[in-house]
Amino acid sequence: MKFGDIIVALLVVTIILLIIIPVPLAMLDFFLSINIALALLILLLAMFNTEALEFSVFPSMLLITTLFRLALNISTTRYILSKGQAGQIINAFGNFVVGGNAIVGFIIFIIIVLIQFLVITKGSERVSEVAARFTLDAMPGKQMAIDADLNSGLISESDAKERRVKIQREADFYGSMDGASKFVKGDAIAGIIITIINILAGFAIGILVNKLAFTEAISKYTLLTVGDGLVSQIPALMISTATGIVVTRAASDNNLGDDVISQLFRQSKVMFILGGVLFMLGTFTPLPIVPFDMLAVVFVYLGFAFSGESTKEEQEEEEVQDESEDLRKPENIIPLLQVDPIELEFGYGIIPLVDPNQGGDLFDRLVMIRRQIALEFGIVVPMIRLRDNIQLESNEYIIKIKGNELASGTIMFDHFMAMNPGSVDGEVDGIDTVEPAFGLQAKWITSEEREKAEIFGYTVVDPSSIISTHLTEIVKKYSYELIGRKEVKNLIDNVKENNSVLVDELIPGLMSIGDIQKVLANLLREGISIRDFVTILETLADYATTTKDVNILTEYVRQSLSRLLSNMYMPSKRAKVVTIEQELENRFMESIEQSDTGSYLSIDPVTSQTFLNNLAIEIQKIMSLGEQPIIITAPIVRFYIKKLTEQYIPDLIVLSYNEIESDVDIQSVGMVGV
Repeated sequence: MKFGDIIVALLVVTIILLIIIPVPLAMLDFFLSINIALALLILLLAMFNTEALEFSVFPSMLLITTLFRLALNISTTRYILSKGQAGQIINAFGNFVVGGNAIVGFIIFIIIVLIQFLVITKGSERVSEVAARFTLDAMPGKQMAIDADLNSGLISESDAKERRVKIQREADFYGSMDGASKFVKGDAIAGIIITIINILAGFAIGILVNKLAFTEAISKYTLLTVGDGLVSQIPALMISTATGIVVTRAASDNNLGDDVISQLFRQSKVMFILGGVLFMLGTFTPLPIVPFDMLAVVFVYLGFAFSGESTKEEQEEEEVQDESEDLRKPENIIPLLQVDPIELEFGYGIIPLVDPNQGGDLFDRLVMIRRQIALEFGIVVPMIRLRDNIQLESNEYIIKIKGNELASGTIMFDHFMAMNPGSVDGEVDGIDTVEPAFGLQAKWITSEEREKAEIFGYTVVDPSSIISTHLTEIVKKYSYELIGRKEVKNLIDNVKENNSVLVDELIPGLMSIGDIQKVLANLLREGISIRDFVTILETLADYATTTKDVNILTEYVRQSLSRLLSNMYMPSKRAKVVTIEQELENRFMESIEQSDTGSYLSIDPVTSQTFLNNLAIEIQKIMSLGEQPIIITAPIVRFYIKKLTEQYIPDLIVLSYNEIESDVDIQSVGMVGV
């Protein structure tokens, strides 16, 4: 427990003990001084706070201060009725504040109580009730507005969470104020009752017990009672005023004093008119000339003093109006056309996986995804936009590339996904599903089954890993769409720091940034890393003088990356592959046509369909051997065969003989013909 918690707890216990245990008069004066200081502190805080939630402990303070005043009333009543005295503070209020006149003091006390009970307390109670009702009624609309701003990208997830918490706190605060205002009302009623009891009982004790004269008893006990009432009711009046200020405070960025000054005196024209009217009232009527003329001078001075600020505010209003007019112009729709490169949208139930404050680690995983892809593919993945979507199911997510939905998936909360790698020793209880990234058969299992599944040999992953793995595979697959001219320019600038000669030779004399971007996109489309960017640029510089066809230049780059390709597809230095008959390759070569935009394969549909059917048969044979299907062709037709097959067999690896290192053992297990 913190030190402050202990102090507050001891203070509350002490207040309760004051009701039971008599305290010395000196200590009573000290407590009465604390009561006055505390009431003044609360009043000043209510005036200088800019919003109600800055003083959210106020409802609890109302209860504590009310209990404190009642405890002091009981202690002072004990002294007044038993000893005929109640300390220096009460004597000072009874003699100095009201001039020693019991009747005047009693009238002042009645006026203060009536003001507090009928005006301030009654009004504050009604405002608290209405504020609580309107705050609760407005909560759904405010929540929907936050969701709309979040979905449109105007605010971040942390901003949305902060605003939701603030709305909840406002509802709790005004609901508490609705009940706490009853404490102030009850305190005013108790003050009246205690005062009447003190006067009647004191009068009776003074005459019957202390044998005082009638007038002396009336004067003594009435003054003490009125002094006691004033000492308790003046702090109560200050706290009631603070209550009214808090619950009637409108939304503003300034405190009460700033708002009063700026809103009362900001209209210089009003100040001039008011000064003129006051001057005429003081000069041409029987009213006293000095106060009215003095006030006229003051208001005219204020008009001149605030005239500059009024002009400035008018200019700001004109600028705001101009901005609102600008928003109506058609060209201001352009910012809305921007599309995020990568988006991960999810239902509200997945928010805990994203929010670090709730233990979510998905955001950290996204950072690791960008690092992983930078190391594997040599590209800098753009920032991944995360946003919740209320139109999705709570456990659903979708992945978008440039605004287009490319993948989706669902998760089960409080479950793990168990995948069979092919060598498990038993079965576990779970719900059958499919792993979204690779399409593997899997099961959703509970946390109790997790250890059992791991013992059996299952691969067990949590929901965050499922989403991040799925996102990683989608980004890898469509990385060629994420590299544009801007990203290529950044890569070239990075290389230029240490290889300026190479860059200056290639750009812009031999190739443009757009041509280089097309070559890099061709490589990424087939899953080839461009991390060795220097080798790629050197190859382009070597062959860009002989051809401008980016597809042919891509083949030259692939050949220069033969070691990379061999290690990717043939890590064991051995491979079983499918080849193409020489006659068919020659027919493909003869069918290559040139155009102004590049080259393309012009082959009759019968030949292409027969080739694809026979290729599918050979691929099925090699897959039955447990081998990865790879087809090897002559360098000149590799690109065109890949384009021909990717629509029907998108994951087929097509290599040329020049892309395989000499130390790799190649064994042909099938040949495709027509």
